[in-house]
Amino acid sequence: MKPDIVIHDTTDSVGVAVVEGIEEGQELSVWIMDTNETKSIVAKDAIPLGHKIAMVDLAEGDTLIKYGYDIGKVVEACGTGHHVHVHNVKTKKW
Repeated sequence: MKPDIVIHDTTDSVGVAVVEGIEEGQELSVWIMDTNETKSIVAKDAIPLGHKIAMVDLAEGDTLIKYGYDIGKVVEACGTGHHVHVHNVKTKKW
């Protein structure tokens, strides 16, 4: 099965959409690269190609982990399956 979302390992808090046209309510296939496993998640928002989706519930102030790296902090809480982008995450650099 072709994946809709890719994550590096199970500790990643966000995954990346690798297909176009993800719609709210759609069940998505997630490929975990390190273990070559798959799981599923339901999109709670439309997720554009290349954008992030929350793999866990994220609280304000949480650190985001993508492909095993700290990529920023949550500035607006969002639940599992929601779109993660500039409206709810910021860099820690400034």
